[in-house]
Amino acid sequence: MLAGAEALEDGFALAITPDWQQGRTAYGGLTSALAVEAARRVLPEPLPLRSAQFSMIAPLVGRIEARAKVVRAGRNAVWVTAELVGEKGTGFLATCVFMHPRESVLALGGYALPDGLMPLEEAPVFKTKVLPAFMQMHFDVRVAVPADRLQEADLCWWVRVREREGLDADVEAVLLGDALPPAVLPYLPPRTPVSSMQWHVNMLNAAARPRDGWWLIRSTSRQSGHGLASEDILQWGEGGTPAVAGMQSVAVFA
Repeated sequence: MLAGAEALEDGFALAITPDWQQGRTAYGGLTSALAVEAARRVLPEPLPLRSAQFSMIAPLVGRIEARAKVVRAGRNAVWVTAELVGEKGTGFLATCVFMHPRESVLALGGYALPDGLMPLEEAPVFKTKVLPAFMQMHFDVRVAVPADRLQEADLCWWVRVREREGLDADVEAVLLGDALPPAVLPYLPPRTPVSSMQWHVNMLNAAARPRDGWWLIRSTSRQSGHGLASEDILQWGEGGTPAVAGMQSVAVFA
């Protein structure tokens, strides 16, 4: 998709094809990844993504324009805003912070691998018929932790995007980070509409990479009510390296 994008002065334009749709709009991981790519292209120098806030405002399908601008370039970090615009106006906003890793006296470990984790080689392939169409066409999925070993409102999968050649590491990590459905989905009536609204990600390790494209992703929800579910999303790379910590707000229409 990016290979065929039309270059713009401050971004690019492309068509989001139906195979990437999730309901009325494009898959949120895709639009988030496009925003990060647009932000990367306006950086004064190559820098790794360290944190980002994504706002999923309105449906985006068909031709979209992704534009970005540097808000501030400091000595250590660069703040960039990105906007995705469709035929009906702004559908997505992002604020990204890029910064080189620095030597620090602070080093706290955290985000241990889930209990009951099945090694990738032993993990069963997820039944494709229950996955959304865009997942079936673009991703490989395996069960990482069986449901009976997880907590309430808890999902954990191995996930890989099939076409990853040429993708920037940060763009790929964000593209995969929203792949799991909301952890509350199994507790809702069938076909209940849900919609991601806000997603915040912190990139924990600039050197974290997937194993042959496979990321371990866990989504949990500890609180849900009044039409909103709060989701925590963790992502690990090769060797169990914590890669991304995120939080997402999901509208629940039931």
